[in-house]
Amino acid sequence: MIIIKTREEIELMRESALIVSKTLGMIAKEIKPGVTTLYLDKLAETFIRDHGAEPAFLGMYGFPNSLCMSPNTQVVHGIPNDIPLQEGDIISVDCGALKNGFYGDHAYTFEVGEIAPETKKLLQVTKESLYVGIRETRAGNRVEDIGHAIQQYCEGHGYGVVRELCGHGLGRKMHEDPEVPNYGKRGRGKKLANGMVLAIEPMINMGTRNIKQHKDGWTITTADGKPSAHFEHDVAIVDGKPELLSTFAYIYQALGITSNEEDGLRSVPLVL
Repeated sequence: MIIIKTREEIELMRESALIVSKTLGMIAKEIKPGVTTLYLDKLAETFIRDHGAEPAFLGMYGFPNSLCMSPNTQVVHGIPNDIPLQEGDIISVDCGALKNGFYGDHAYTFEVGEIAPETKKLLQVTKESLYVGIRETRAGNRVEDIGHAIQQYCEGHGYGVVRELCGHGLGRKMHEDPEVPNYGKRGRGKKLANGMVLAIEPMINMGTRNIKQHKDGWTITTADGKPSAHFEHDVAIVDGKPELLSTFAYIYQALGITSNEEDGLRSVPLVL
C-alpha cells in the first residue's frame, strides 16, 4: 500500500534526509587513501546521534553497522571493515537516519584520490541518470517512467543496469511501496501522486548488469568484477512536481565542487 504524506510529514522527512546529507558531507572530508571504512562508520554513527537522530541501518534486518560501504566492484550493502582505502578506489556510501518517526536514506559514490578516467565517467553518468529519473517523478506519471528514463540513459552509455535491486517508497518505514526499479517501460507501474516520497537510487555497473551475493548475506558485487556506482536521493512529489528532500550540497561544499544539478528541484533554501 502506498502511503501519502502530508505537507507536515514531508517537512519532518526533510529533517531526516538533511541529517543524512550532512553526514555524507562530513564523511566526504574524511575519505582518503589509508582510511578504513570502519573508521568512517564510527564517525557517521556519532555524527547522526549528535544531531538528534538514530542511525537507521544499524541493526535493521540484522545489519551490523551504520553505513553501507561498498568499494569498487561492490554494488551495495558492503559491511565496513578495517581494510584501508587505496588511491584509485571508489566507495559507495549509503546512509540512513531516523528522526521524528521518519527515515532519510540516500547515497553517494566517492572517488578516493585520483581514479581512472573510465571509472570517473561511470560515476558521472550514474549521477546524471539519477536526475534524469527524478525529473520523471511527477504526478500523473507512472513508476516505470522513472526506471525507463534511467535505463535508457545508462544503457545508452554502454553500462549495465542492475535489475535485482531497486529504489522504494520512504516514510515511517525505510522500505515502503512502491518499488522503484531502474529499468522499465513507459506508462507502466503505479501512478505517481502528490504526497508520495520515493528513494530513487540507480545502481549501475561498468560491465554486465548481473550481480552475485556473498556468503555474509549482505555484500553484493558485480558478476564480472568491474566497478559499480550508486547514487540516491529522497524525492517528494509536491504540487505535481519532484522536490528534493536530500542534497549533495554538503558533499560539494566539502570537496570544493560547484554544481547546479539541483536547480529547480528545491523549494526550501539550504543553509550551508
